[in-house]
Amino acid sequence: MTTAEAAAVRKTALNAVHRQMGAKMVEFNGWDMPVEYPSSGGIIAEHNAVRTGVGIFDVSHMGDIRLTGPQALDAVQHISMNDAARLAIGQAQYSAMLYPQGTFVDDVIVHRLGEDDYLLVINAGTREKDFDWVRNNTRQFDCRVESLSDDFTQIAVQGPKAASLVQKLTDVDLSAVKFYWFTHGSLCGLKNILLARTGYTAEDGFELYVPSDAATSARIWNEILQAGKEFGAVACGLGSRNTLRLEGRLPLYGHEISDTINVWEAGLDRFCKMEKPQFIGRTALEEARAKGLLRTLIGLEMMERGIARDGYKVQDEGGREIGYVTSGSYAPFLKKNIALAYVPPQFAALGSHIKVEIRNQGVNAVVVPTPFYKRQKKN
Repeated sequence: MTTAEAAAVRKTALNAVHRQMGAKMVEFNGWDMPVEYPSSGGIIAEHNAVRTGVGIFDVSHMGDIRLTGPQALDAVQHISMNDAARLAIGQAQYSAMLYPQGTFVDDVIVHRLGEDDYLLVINAGTREKDFDWVRNNTRQFDCRVESLSDDFTQIAVQGPKAASLVQKLTDVDLSAVKFYWFTHGSLCGLKNILLARTGYTAEDGFELYVPSDAATSARIWNEILQAGKEFGAVACGLGSRNTLRLEGRLPLYGHEISDTINVWEAGLDRFCKMEKPQFIGRTALEEARAKGLLRTLIGLEMMERGIARDGYKVQDEGGREIGYVTSGSYAPFLKKNIALAYVPPQFAALGSHIKVEIRNQGVNAVVVPTPFYKRQKKN
């Protein structure tokens, strides 16, 4: 990395804390982020801590866009594929913004903050692109679009013991907050903090939106870790966040979804409400559905030694190239080598045997159900 490139890399308000903790730092989508913490035991230990107890993530690199005004709902409906009209105040939904051709601008979580008030949480690598796209495609509506991306430090507390940990630090009764709902309350002595029961790990958990100044962010981070000691809480980096989301089949922009992949191919049909009023991408999706799928996203489990990495070629049993891996890794909790891949529909049946090209060799794999991991829900 050149000096100019290093200077251009962004840092979250917790950057100094991560470095003090000895985190291994990497450049990720233009951000200097922790990939793992040797003090936590590394990626596998962090992953398993989230599956069995609780892990703490800095996800402040994510972006936030707020839409307010008399036609805020109309604007959100126009630019997103899920039906935001179904949201009650205090409720969130997974959705996506689409190009006219039905492919992905980005996937988002839409929060209904108030009567005419919506917050879209977007991906780190698409912050500026997303904000410009939202602003340019909502000009016809009577609403205000503003970026709040630098206003928050976003801390994710994830795992089956996450609620118990956060409950120690807030006056809110978290048992009343259902999955994909949120509330405002105190946190570590700060008032009016947004506490959302959301996450990207296929576990229960909360994402906490605290003031973005370094001193406050560091205090909150450290108090959460301190309070989490009785639950075995550990700091977690992007490495375990990726393996956790892969086990849960949660899509990553640039991998399972992109500006060349449409909703049907990605298998996100249940979040796309074609019955709602016209939205960007709907016409193209109707046409694509009528034509039928040319490829579909599948789950793979390796039957032989070898990890199917992102971008590796997928072959039929005869060695003919038929697709590619979007994400692949060793799954620490499942103790298997797994992957997601795009292939033609005729190869997508469960139990189908295909190959992944690893070091110029076809390595046997089998198509398996996804998500690979599904948590046991308590409520």
